[in-house]
Amino acid sequence: MTSVHEQDVVPPGRGLLPDAARIFVAGHRGLVGSALARRLTADGHEVITRGRERLDLRDAARTAAFLRDTRPDAVVLAAAKVGGILANSTYPVEFLEDNLRIQLSVLAGAHAAGVPRLLFLGSSCIYPKLAPQPITEEALLTGPLEPTNEPYALAKIAGIAQVRAYRRQHGAAWISAMPTNLYGPGDNFDLETSHVLPALIRRFHEAERAGADEVLLWGTGTPRREFLHVDDLADACALLLRRYDDDGPVNVGCGEDLTIRELAELVGEVTAYGGRIAFDPSKPDGTPRKLLDITRLATLGWRPKVALREGIASVYQDWLASGRD
Repeated sequence: MTSVHEQDVVPPGRGLLPDAARIFVAGHRGLVGSALARRLTADGHEVITRGRERLDLRDAARTAAFLRDTRPDAVVLAAAKVGGILANSTYPVEFLEDNLRIQLSVLAGAHAAGVPRLLFLGSSCIYPKLAPQPITEEALLTGPLEPTNEPYALAKIAGIAQVRAYRRQHGAAWISAMPTNLYGPGDNFDLETSHVLPALIRRFHEAERAGADEVLLWGTGTPRREFLHVDDLADACALLLRRYDDDGPVNVGCGEDLTIRELAELVGEVTAYGGRIAFDPSKPDGTPRKLLDITRLATLGWRPKVALREGIASVYQDWLASGRD
């Protein structure tokens, strides 16, 4: 895998993304896409969107026609079928096939439309289950994946390979970024399909409201996880679109992690839950640890800004204000 060389990082005065660019954000209603749309709009770009009711990105012909007609300056592929351990374990076919179809449609359509700039967003689950920590980008494909999310991870790995193939065969200035676990406003709080942090917020909120003596959580509580506020991810993506041009993916994280037990205790404090926290070791833990090495991104001068406790409190208040509980 290609490493970042001095010539791969574009100086600030010679950006890869024009001012007031027209950017198609695929998946603009999701956690990541909505944050990207907010950030890119604030930066003065024209953000182009299409809801699923108007454009199913799994439909290659319609996606190609849309991109041909709109001809954006850049595409950010944030659309994906996502979920936690339960959802991944229950619907492995959809997690593999839907994501492959979306990626094939959007990337092939973008190439046919002559889109010069594209950012593909993957996930830290692309890395081996037992990768050395912190995980560098070079760890990709060096060992077995975590079985509970292997179909999703394989789809994302295929997307990285597809971006690299377009770069090498057609000279496209397309790039990939691999975010860590994300959270933020507009997150999914459905207990059957959500990721761990919003699920914990809802579980503890409901337990506190019901006066429950105990919250029982899956696993042992020992796995370590890294969490990044989605606005920090959007900030990193805006920088990468302007300045990064290399066929190696870029990790996007905060560089720190904590155990699931520590996370649960933090969420319990934020939600004012006063009961016990227990764990069911008969349920799966997932990957033991997943901390990303963010050296490659740090060479561009990027650092996260939102502290975890502050971010969790903000998301909790946003969810309560939304009335979706």
